[in-house]
Amino acid sequence: MSAHTDRRHVLIVHAQPEPSSLTRSMVNTARDTLERAGHEVMESDLYAMGWKAVYDAGDFPDRMNTERLSFVQESGHAYAGGTQPADVAEEQRKLLRADLVILQFPLWWFGMPAIMKGWIDRVWAQGLAYGHKGAGNRHRYGEGGFQGRRAMLSVTTGGPAADYGPRGINGPLDDLLFPITHGVLFYPGMQVLPTHAVHGAGRMDSVGVQTALHAWKARLGHVFDEAPIPYRPQNGGDFDERRHQLLDEIRPGVVGFAAHLRESA
Repeated sequence: MSAHTDRRHVLIVHAQPEPSSLTRSMVNTARDTLERAGHEVMESDLYAMGWKAVYDAGDFPDRMNTERLSFVQESGHAYAGGTQPADVAEEQRKLLRADLVILQFPLWWFGMPAIMKGWIDRVWAQGLAYGHKGAGNRHRYGEGGFQGRRAMLSVTTGGPAADYGPRGINGPLDDLLFPITHGVLFYPGMQVLPTHAVHGAGRMDSVGVQTALHAWKARLGHVFDEAPIPYRPQNGGDFDERRHQLLDEIRPGVVGFAAHLRESA
């Protein structure tokens, strides 16, 4: 790969306070692998940054309405008016520069750590991640302010892979992460790659760690060539005029998360 003609910008956002954790090793491996391939890597180490995770009135120093807090209205007002907190504006700058966004985190209680959820809450502003172009819900699920970017979850779990399989006791991992892959990432227009998962992290010996890091390095070697998850775009003709439900003739009898995947999946 040519470092000059194929240079991409990658943002790695991660949430694990322990420097010796597998999460942090995967971040280091990703940075090294991508930089060696000629890409520019940006990083948001949320714990090291002391990221403010709670989304509250403090995010709106110039309020439209001081009597009642409407997060949607105040978010849009702050984004459009340039009055967002500096940390939020900086993360948005990195996001908009990125060709690929990697969210690296340990699975805690079937989701991302609270500090990363707080990063989403504060950075996904109205007018950018939702309400794009002032058009309400017109530009979402395949369109939006983050369109043209790729995104991927890289997750570590404490339990074995069997726990997260099709009949696993915890439920299929893709189903558990659907609110993030489809909701947080595809909603504002990102093309979402299949999740990279490393299971059994809590019981992994040094050989297992090196095997996991080697697999991660190999995955990153072709990350810009992978096909994204074939989620149905909102405006692709599969939904009703008000964009609430799939048309009756689209995969009749298929419900739940599976219905959001195009037949080619």
